[in-house]
Amino acid sequence: MINQQEILNAHILIVDDQQTNVLLLEEMLAEAGYLNVDSTLDPFTVSELHKVNCYDLILLDLQMPGMDGFEVMKVLKANQGNDYLPILVITAQPAHKLQALAAGAKDFIAKPFDITEVNTRIRNMLEVRLLYNKLENYNQTLEQTVLERTAELRDSEARYRSLIELASDWYWEQDAKGNFTRMFGPVQQMLGIDKGKLVSDCDDIPLKGWNEVQRTELQAKINARQPFLDFVFSRTNEDGSQQNFQVSGEPMFNQSSRFIGYRGFGFELNTPTTTSSMSH
Repeated sequence: MINQQEILNAHILIVDDQQTNVLLLEEMLAEAGYLNVDSTLDPFTVSELHKVNCYDLILLDLQMPGMDGFEVMKVLKANQGNDYLPILVITAQPAHKLQALAAGAKDFIAKPFDITEVNTRIRNMLEVRLLYNKLENYNQTLEQTVLERTAELRDSEARYRSLIELASDWYWEQDAKGNFTRMFGPVQQMLGIDKGKLVSDCDDIPLKGWNEVQRTELQAKINARQPFLDFVFSRTNEDGSQQNFQVSGEPMFNQSSRFIGYRGFGFELNTPTTTSSMSH
């Protein structure tokens, strides 16, 4: 919410070619407690003044020689683009009110001035404007925070991936159906999967040569949604060599406690040795 002091500190610009009107409005604003009020008798300077000061409220007279209030609003809209224009028009012509609103004004003050009405409309417009500014600043801060967090996560994942790929260990994730969704490190070559395959193509790992008893035991743990630590299993390759692996994994659940898959680490226990060499 906007507090009283924020409203009284708002930056206001009075635009009127009549000095008496400017003085009257300045006096009214001062009596109401506003602390930051500028004024100009020259409508041609409004756009540049707003560009420099970014006013929270512009009190704009419509009937001015050389450049009327409608032309001022047209220039402001052209220079500010889609930004919120905090314009409160001053007019003695009832027919101009709708036209002014259509041209970009947010509200109007009728001449001759009613002090209570003027103060109420100014306060209401300033409250809306300051809330708009706060929302705009919040959105920018949130967007910047999201960008920073995203960059941090990408950097963290890149470092993590690099460490995994440099290590002999490998990391894996599977979905609820047992399909691999992520694999880091030399897991594909260790498991006999073509290195050129995508993770999504590695769902069917060759079962030939795996120790069936170990594989059945590991599958039972997975089916029971149990974690497993340093589980050892082996595979005999077509050339007679044997590979031994150690793997640890844990089930993953979402916020609704629904099982969504497994993740874990593994590594090869020893370099492949042929059956014939092992017998010597």
